Order: sequence, then C-alpha cells, then structure tokens
Amino acid sequence: METVVGWHIEMEFLEDGDKTRAACLLRLQDGTELRAHGRADRYPEDPAQQRVGEEIAAARALNDLSHQLLAKAGHEIEEVTHQPAHLVR
Repeated sequence: METVVGWHIEMEFLEDGDKTRAACLLRLQDGTELRAHGRADRYPEDPAQQRVGEEIAAARALNDLSHQLLAKAGHEIEEVTHQPAHLVR
C-alpha cells in the first residue's frame, strides 16, 4: 500500500535596497520546525531584478534547509544504530 506524504515550505522575502533576505519554515509531521535563511546582495551597477534576488536568496535558504534535514536524519539514524551516519552533503 502506498502512502503519500506532503510537506509545505513557507518562504518569505525581505527586500532592503540591494539586499534580499529569504526565510523559510518547514513543519515536519513529528512536530519539528526547521527554519532556514538565505541572502542575496546585488551589486550597485547591476540592474534591479527583484525576482532574481528572491531566487538566489531562496536557493540559499533551501540549501541551508537541506543541510538541516540531513543532520536531523543522520541523528535519527545514529539513535537507532548507535553507529555514525555517513550522509552525503
């Protein structure tokens, strides 16, 4: 029997001049909340492209989130196996 599980990630952006910050929140079914952040800085000579700054900041926040998820999974594996988990990052 297949089980379908879904996660929803909330992403917010803060624009401040040539800086874009992204914050994301992931709520897992075990009650864990993971928060991650990313940032993008536009060079003053580059044209203002809000969407591009958001995409870069979001990618960096999601990268942070992926590292947190790997660390959490590794810890959970180690709790059961009592052996170091070797997860590729």
